[in-house]
Amino acid sequence: MAWVDVDKWHEIFNSIRRHKLRTALTAFGVAWGIFMLVLLLGAINGLQNSFEYDFRDDAINSIWLYRGTTSLDYNGLNKGRRIQFDNSDYEYLQDAFPEIEDLSGRFYISSSELVKYKKNVLSLNTRSVHPGHKILENTDIINGRYLNQNDLDEYRKVAVIGKIAKKQLFGDDEEAIGKEIQIGQIVYKVIGVFYDTGGENEMKNIYIPITTAQRIYADGSRIHQLMISGGDLSIDQMAQLEDKIRVGMAQRKQFDPADRRALRINNLAKEFEQFSSLFKAFGAITWIVGIFSIIAGVIGVSNIMLIIVKDRTKEIGIRKAIGATPRSIVAMILQESIFITGMAGYMGMIAGIGIIALASGVESDFFRHPQVDLGIVVSATLVLVFAGGLAGLLPAIKAARINPVTAIKSE
Repeated sequence: MAWVDVDKWHEIFNSIRRHKLRTALTAFGVAWGIFMLVLLLGAINGLQNSFEYDFRDDAINSIWLYRGTTSLDYNGLNKGRRIQFDNSDYEYLQDAFPEIEDLSGRFYISSSELVKYKKNVLSLNTRSVHPGHKILENTDIINGRYLNQNDLDEYRKVAVIGKIAKKQLFGDDEEAIGKEIQIGQIVYKVIGVFYDTGGENEMKNIYIPITTAQRIYADGSRIHQLMISGGDLSIDQMAQLEDKIRVGMAQRKQFDPADRRALRINNLAKEFEQFSSLFKAFGAITWIVGIFSIIAGVIGVSNIMLIIVKDRTKEIGIRKAIGATPRSIVAMILQESIFITGMAGYMGMIAGIGIIALASGVESDFFRHPQVDLGIVVSATLVLVFAGGLAGLLPAIKAARINPVTAIKSE
């Protein structure tokens, strides 16, 4: 029951009052260490949330192919040639790479093709795609269905519209499924309404079968962009797939495989892994900085306890002379050390959590919803208190070894 000994706590508070400045500075050092650790962990989490938010709209394990212009001469062909995609490229990827799980092309409809329903006329983004596009864009159908292969094979004039587009065209009360909208001069039946984690702009999009769009708006085979999903492929396997696709497309389109401008490839899996590794490094650095800050605070605790022991040498000598055991002396010094460390650590933890809580609603391009794992923070604080106990151990042992006669004679 030593921890509820009123007289002992009275002595501890008297000791703290006699060393107000030193104790305050030591406590500040300990609190600052925990406070900075919490802030740094929250900041890293906010940056990581922003990074993951940027990837929310697309399948992470995906590769996106963009048309480019050759920048190198190749096999007698001059640089400056524009690379084009068509249906045969889609079929090539489908047949040559069985590891591809989902595949889609995109054919963009001109923005001049206005979308109409009754009296509502809007300028909405219309994309013509394959069924695999649903997975690649993380599209969630909330009513009706998505495009399927029969829609493409039969050149159906059907459309899947975003949640915002539905509201703008039909309002909140009118049902959209089965209704007809006009895109340019062509009438399409709405077969589905979707939600997209990419935000409001993505939910203003309209998707139609790519074969229908190619037949109506182009020469029947052109594709503006190609996207693939690797499913459960590893990062290394996705990198190998990217290399094989580049080499294969280079042979098909007659350009140098080393010409990165001819075929621009965006490997989201590789980008995600690079950013994840970067944040792991940031996290490690954060812990190193936080731990060293805490160590500095603990050293401060040890120093202040040495000063307290020296200042109370005569008092400790008297205690031993009247029967105090070395164990009781050690317990008294350790109790004071743990109390200072625990209170300072707790205040630093609360201050840090409070700042993070105030900033939790922040949303920006580079920082989003910072937060910390309460379990980790509490564990770090408990480790700090334990370290504070160890910091007081050396001064406590020194106090326990004081010779009562010598201590009483000391000034």
